[in-house]
Amino acid sequence: MKALKKRENKKKSSKKKWMKVGVSLFLSFFVLFLFLFYGPWAGFRNFWITSAMTTMNHRYLATWFYSDKTIQKVLSANHIIEINEISDPNMIHFKKYQVGRIYKNKYEKEIFEKENPDDLYKVIDIKGSTYQGFLVVLYDPSKISVATTKYLGTRGESILNVAKRENAIIAMNAGGFYDPDWNSNGAMPHGTVIQNGKVISDFKDAGMGGGFIGFTKENKLVLGKMSKTQALNMGIRDAVEFGPYLIVNGKRSFMKGNGGWGISPRTAIGQREDGIVLMLVINGRIPSSIGADMIDLTDIMENYGAYNAANLDGGSSTELVINGKIINTPVAGGKNGLRDMATFWIVKE
Repeated sequence: MKALKKRENKKKSSKKKWMKVGVSLFLSFFVLFLFLFYGPWAGFRNFWITSAMTTMNHRYLATWFYSDKTIQKVLSANHIIEINEISDPNMIHFKKYQVGRIYKNKYEKEIFEKENPDDLYKVIDIKGSTYQGFLVVLYDPSKISVATTKYLGTRGESILNVAKRENAIIAMNAGGFYDPDWNSNGAMPHGTVIQNGKVISDFKDAGMGGGFIGFTKENKLVLGKMSKTQALNMGIRDAVEFGPYLIVNGKRSFMKGNGGWGISPRTAIGQREDGIVLMLVINGRIPSSIGADMIDLTDIMENYGAYNAANLDGGSSTELVINGKIINTPVAGGKNGLRDMATFWIVKE
């Protein structure tokens, strides 16, 4: 009896001990939550609000915890003012570089050093303090174009399916799409979509800044807030509408605070003065890569010589496929982390 009673007392003692541990952990997490969300340090608060309010789909993550007044105060302290110009295609001059040339910096060396001089593209690993990603350097801009879901207006399509159907060696997500319930099927792209010199879709803008992001018949990237008629008159052959613009005519957009977009998976596209196209994806929302903000994105593009560059749809839409394989780490939660989408940038040999 004494042994049984002793065991029972030991069990009760152990149970009380674990209850104390559980209460301590709960209180610790609660205090940490209060400190991060409402404490004197504004860094986390700025990150949380700007990340949520620019997703288009998950703004409730900010409105649940903060008043409209607090949200507006944070957004006013963290925002981007784009360069109010249309990029000048006459500033893009295609060049052929000699092997073994002297490079201006390490970024230029990364771009031009390649195993085979005839390679169409090169993939560069990108790393920063909070992010990891991939930069695709495309040496021939005539090879890039816009592709869309085969079911445009009805439903979206997987990037793997699009790449396979189009015989594309590279595929990357492009513009945003109508997503009112945060779980849409990716059927309707925001803004105007131009393919092979024709408007194939024209829906309301995403309201994310920017404007047209497209290549002309001369294979020069043009960024500009303009009408679809103006875009066609400029000779744009393939384009989507999204933003914000990061660099226009060699000038960076002005960014206050973190730029107002928080930290997230990112996708961007740019072009150097020599015509080389830069296709960038940044992983995010995973332990090894939290993500990048607009300043990070602009810095990367500027480092690698972008004369014009624009942000594309990011977050759970950030996806890169090369030779039929997923290169980045998509976080949409579906099969392979992918989601069905409306528009893509593709590269064909």
